[in-house]
Formats: sequence, C-alpha cells, structure tokens
Amino acid sequence: MRRVRRPRTRLRGWGGVGAMAFGCLLALLFVACLLPAFRPEPGRAGGSGGDGQAVTHGSQARAEEECADPEKQTLSPAGDDGPTIEEIRSRPAERRKLIVGVDQNSYRWGYRDPNSGGTAELEGFDIDLVHRIAEDILGDRDAVLFKAIPTDQRIPAIREGRVDMVVRTMTINCDRLEDVAFSAPYFRTGQQLLAPKSSTITGYDETLAGKKICTAAGSTALSTLEEDRATGRLAATADLSVTVPNQLDCLVRLQLGQVDAVVTDGALAASQAAQDPTVALKGDAFTTEYYGVAMKKDADDLVRRVNKILVDFRQDPDGWRKSYEKWLSATLGDDPARSEPPAPRYLRKS
Repeated sequence: MRRVRRPRTRLRGWGGVGAMAFGCLLALLFVACLLPAFRPEPGRAGGSGGDGQAVTHGSQARAEEECADPEKQTLSPAGDDGPTIEEIRSRPAERRKLIVGVDQNSYRWGYRDPNSGGTAELEGFDIDLVHRIAEDILGDRDAVLFKAIPTDQRIPAIREGRVDMVVRTMTINCDRLEDVAFSAPYFRTGQQLLAPKSSTITGYDETLAGKKICTAAGSTALSTLEEDRATGRLAATADLSVTVPNQLDCLVRLQLGQVDAVVTDGALAASQAAQDPTVALKGDAFTTEYYGVAMKKDADDLVRRVNKILVDFRQDPDGWRKSYEKWLSATLGDDPARSEPPAPRYLRKS
C-alpha cells in the first residue's frame, strides 16, 4: 500500500554507529550477521522509537511504505465473543475484571482528584470510556482493574500482557501499529504549546529559538519536535533535552522555571492551563492526531468489540457528548465538533 504522508505523527529511527577499535569491530561484524533475525524487545537497549518499543531502519521504512491513514487501520465492528474476550471472562471471580492501563495525572482525562473526598477514584473522559467497555464485555461498569502506567510504558504493558488494553490519550500512528492494534479513533486533537502567559513565546514559530522545551518520553510530541528540528521547521537552537516519564511532570518543570515551554496534545495542554492560571496555550495546534484504544496485535475479537462499543458510545446521547460536556467543555469549549473524530473507516482486513 502506498503511504500517504500524514501530519507529523511519525516516531524517529536511530542514527549510525561511530567508529570503533579493531577488536570491537570484529565483535560488531559477528553481531551484524545475527541482526536480521533479531528484533529487540520493548524497553531493551538497541533502539527505541517511542513508548519503549524498538525500531530498526528496516521496520521503520516498511511501516512508512505500508501504512496509510493510520487512524483507519483497524477492524470493522462486531459483537461476537472470541478467545481474548473469553479469556477475560474466565478469570476467577475476584479477578474477573478488565485490566486497563490509564493515566492518573491527566486532569479531566484520567485523574485522581485529591479534593473529591473518600477514595479519590479515577475520573475523566478516558475513564468514562473504560467503564463503558467494561459494562459491555463483563456486564459491570466497575469490573475494572486500573493500572497507572507512564507514557513510555504503554506499548510494553500491552505486549507483555500486563494489561488488556490502554486507554490513555494515546495517538494512533504508523510506528505504533507495528507493535499494537488500535481501535477506531475516539478523539481528535493536535500538538500545541503551553507556556507562561508572560512568555515571549507566541506559538510554534521562531520564538522557540534558544528555548528549553519539555516533552514526555516516548510521546509523539518528542518525535515531532526532533523531526522538525532536523528538517528546519523548528529552530536548531531549540533545546529538547528535558523529557519526563509522565506529561504532567512537564507542567511542574514549567512552574519551577526549569523549562520555557511544554509541547503536548492540545487536549491535555488545555487541561493543564485550567489547572494553573499563570500558563496559557500559545498559538494553534500544529498537527492533527487521533486517540485510539490500544490492544494486542492478535486480539482481533477485542478490537472488533471495542469498535462496536465506540459506535454505540458516539451515538448514545448519554455517551461521548455527555462525557465531553462533563469533563472537557470547560477547557476545550462548548462545541465538541472540533474534537469529534471523523466517521470511522475500517481498512484493516485481518
């Protein structure tokens, strides 16, 4: 399939290897013979393309050639049970829960409100969606085991079977499709800048020259900035050295004056601006991205089931729009049209 270039969603590959002494060269030549048959596991040394997954030149090039419209590379909806769903349902009574990787620090998305009293349960737009999925599959919206995972552990958590799925403001892109399966999109957003209101930064432009920018490790924000700096779209003097495990840590760095700006999804940036009145969004979003539910590549029955749930969630008056109004209208505006994904298309056949 010919790849159609999408707006700024790729993760970067690795550069070359420097010259070494003669003895080391012999060892490298031996290892090179084995490389075509070996692909590093997530999180191990040898290369990372974001979210802790390994990426080689070959796999990246193949993904770029074969992946077009990544948000459409998913399976058509179906309500049938299959091996993945049966495995979830067959767990012992006390463990008969959907295991979901989420964030607990993203205000109005996946967040433990310390002022809510009681047990400070997780709440937000992503959490509403998780409860909807659990209700459909297990008949109990509260039959969920939430696991808080950092940004760069989302894909490893899925591949290693620590979670059934990840619902964590996770952008669908071509490189990630090499390692996990995605649902159809459930939200539209784009990368945006957050900076102090008093800052001279005006947006994603020349005012970032010489500025220190914080991003989350393994995020599309980081890979976008690295690519744009290499191609000249971002000033060569922009400092991208500050990365953090969780995106909210960037807001803390900004508050402490350790960085000049934060780049993240506009939906998250707006929520952070709502938490701190001294910061503001600077300029418009400079990419278009879509959030999806991530699952194992071979969990076809679960992918189809989640896609059916998403269709129902968007059509239900008490579903997508009600959740948007409750959690996001205060930060993203009363009109949800800009955040609604387009009508889904299901281009993946198997």
